Amino acid sequence: MSLAAYCVICCRRMGTSTPPPKSSTYWRDIRNIIKFTGSLILGGSLFITYEVLALKKSLTLDTQVIEREKMKSYIYVHTVSLDKTENHDTFSTVDIEDHDCAVWLLLRKSRSDDRAARLQAVQEMSEARHWHDYQYRIIAQACDMRTLTGLARSKDSDLRFFLRPPPLPSLKEDSSTEEELRHLLASLPQTDLDECIQCFTALALSESSQSLAAQKGGLWCFGGNGLPYAESFGEVPSATVEMFCLEALVKHSEIPTHCDKIEANGGLQLLQRLYQLHKDCPKVQRNIMRILGNMALNEHLHSTIVRSGWVSILAEAIKSQHVMEASHAARTLANLDRETVPDKYHDGVYVLHPQYRTSQPIKADVLFIHGLMGAAFKTWRQQDNDQDLTEKVSEDETKYTTCWPKSWLARDCPALRIISVEYDTSLSDWRARCPTERKSIAFRSNELLRKLRAAGVGDRPVVWVSHSMGGLLVKKMLLEASKKPEMNTIINNTRGIIFYSVPHHGSHLAEYSVNIRYLLFPSLEVKELSKDSPALKTLQDDFLEFAKDKNFQVLSFVETLPTYIGSMIKLHVVPLDSADLGLGDLIPVDVNHLNICKPKKKDAFLYQRTLQFIRDALAKDLEN
Repeated sequence: MSLAAYCVICCRRMGTSTPPPKSSTYWRDIRNIIKFTGSLILGGSLFITYEVLALKKSLTLDTQVIEREKMKSYIYVHTVSLDKTENHDTFSTVDIEDHDCAVWLLLRKSRSDDRAARLQAVQEMSEARHWHDYQYRIIAQACDMRTLTGLARSKDSDLRFFLRPPPLPSLKEDSSTEEELRHLLASLPQTDLDECIQCFTALALSESSQSLAAQKGGLWCFGGNGLPYAESFGEVPSATVEMFCLEALVKHSEIPTHCDKIEANGGLQLLQRLYQLHKDCPKVQRNIMRILGNMALNEHLHSTIVRSGWVSILAEAIKSQHVMEASHAARTLANLDRETVPDKYHDGVYVLHPQYRTSQPIKADVLFIHGLMGAAFKTWRQQDNDQDLTEKVSEDETKYTTCWPKSWLARDCPALRIISVEYDTSLSDWRARCPTERKSIAFRSNELLRKLRAAGVGDRPVVWVSHSMGGLLVKKMLLEASKKPEMNTIINNTRGIIFYSVPHHGSHLAEYSVNIRYLLFPSLEVKELSKDSPALKTLQDDFLEFAKDKNFQVLSFVETLPTYIGSMIKLHVVPLDSADLGLGDLIPVDVNHLNICKPKKKDAFLYQRTLQFIRDALAKDLEN
């Protein structure tokens, strides 16, 4: 208003003033215009400044609130030792909002000296369903190794609990993952090794030429699935060399001191890089998981494995729909989880149920032992179309149906721990995974017995389920355990045995292989199945007397149909008389040797009779 009045007065003065002389009028008009314009600009500037200041005052933000919100997404805490003698109170002075109290209280509870309180805290975290993203990140960044492993082994845990693995170090200039892998293998001790490890190592290191790797790729078996792995000549040579190196590293990782060398030389990061590069190659990923699972047997390496980011990868893998991927991850996580798992699972021993932490008491064990050319998972799938005995069915994940012990038996008997065992076999020496490997039934039984005892087998009632040569291994293991005082618990807790077409008195497969030995070069395993084998007869006689003395419950199935071996050979692998142990029921089934342990569906007689036997054998134990 004052500005407008001033302008009006100036205009009136200009209009009412006496006209001056023309010479002075011109300059006076100029001055008046300058005064008017200057007053207008000054007044406008003052008005605008006032309005801006008033607006800024009304829109002022509380920056402290913003900073507090930012801190909710990035929480940094000091590493806390798991040593119980050190008394740390990390969360006693944390300034938090009321709605975040529950998160921090759970974190504090997860580090309690009371084991039950820690387990309860992890369970409550895993059951959280309505948290914000930043609250999951608080847990991910502030929890300790023990809690993180527990969350990974909790079935319902949200994957937001797990941070992404840290960035991997860059490869050396002019280097590749293949070269780094060979360098890692070469850095491991090469002396005082058994012949098989030496063979794998020498073979992997010698494959520096890509053309040589491509030519020799078809001679070996990889993947740990017990079926031949035939490399094609058209496969990428570097991938072939990586497979050789990984298989050698699997063997080395069974030696604790070599695990230390692998970790010290950056093996965990290199394996993680390979795992990410080969997401579409299950064989490579399974070998990497086998190495990691072996390293996790050494408790002093647990913190390094967790810091390297592997737990987040394992937490995702254990939720996979593919039984092999989930089971390999479950084995590694179980070896990392010293909070709830006192047992150790060596290479080839896989828990099918329970793979997560559970409040369900485990009252008994059921062990599945596959046979010649079998595998820990594929042997126990649902029945599918007739397959060649030598067909690489386990190489094609898309054709995989299910694993009935994991999906059916676990649901029908949730109080069981279900274990499937894997070991390598071959029909002929030229298809063997290791050309220097000559493992008899006696050798394999002692090796498996040691691994199973480490897994806690014998601490609770046991039922053994075996197919083909696996039944002979079970018999030999039980006889060997009876001779060792530290293994007596296995004998005392054995409640029953199921034999699926086990050649107690030999197999025609051995006779056929010997007759065409120039084609098959029968392996030691096949030779031991010969009807005139003294070792097989001694095993049968000794076990029959032993089983009667211990009053073992026994159920046997036998095939009635021949099995195709290759495209031209048709053979009745285990005839009726050979499958008769001389103890318990013997039930003929109209299937071939491969399908005798593969029920067509859940309500099929084969599965229902198996389920009935397991329930009857463990009836008293499951009731308690």
